[in-house]
Amino acid sequence: MEIFVYIVVFVFSVIIHEVSHGYVAHLRGDDTAKDLGRITLNPFVHLELFGSIVLPAMLLFIKAPILFGWAKPVPVNYSNLKNPKLDGAIVSFAGPASNILLAMCSGIGIRVISQFPDFANGFGGSIENFLYVMLNINLVLAVINLIPIPPLDGSKVVAYFLPKKISKSYLSLNPFVCLIILFIVLSSGLAWSILYPIIHFFVTNLSGIIF
Repeated sequence: MEIFVYIVVFVFSVIIHEVSHGYVAHLRGDDTAKDLGRITLNPFVHLELFGSIVLPAMLLFIKAPILFGWAKPVPVNYSNLKNPKLDGAIVSFAGPASNILLAMCSGIGIRVISQFPDFANGFGGSIENFLYVMLNINLVLAVINLIPIPPLDGSKVVAYFLPKKISKSYLSLNPFVCLIILFIVLSSGLAWSILYPIIHFFVTNLSGIIF
């Protein structure tokens, strides 16, 4: 049951992440995602079997230190954007920003429930546990996606601050090789020792839970 809850929350969170990319792209002048029907909460148009379900389930089953996965990337035609370089960074940041917003809402929900002990000790406890999972997963998604390694969102945000020639070479790095390297790094104890304190800090301050 616990794994099922994690998968449901993870799938919902990555869908919101991708929809945010598409919606902000639409606001900035590119309707590619909108025309393809990708600005929707319908999970079937976003899910990628291995990245959205199989891989996260495997990581949960083996009790990996961090949950990782993806949905089908929302297509963006950067040439349609009003200001391709700046708007490209904004569109890229929209995904992690949506996860940060979900984490903040979850933290607020936990704080509200904690103010009503009788409710928290009953049905509210189940809601609090759900929000705690939501909080953690969305913080992890935000932190990982902001890592400046192509094709993660953080790389496109960083590219905005780089000279055009360097930016182009940087973003053209082989995404599959980068993802393999990222997965190996995230599976290592060293990466977790860096990421855990960051996630722990935000979990504690957003939810008020001390652990």
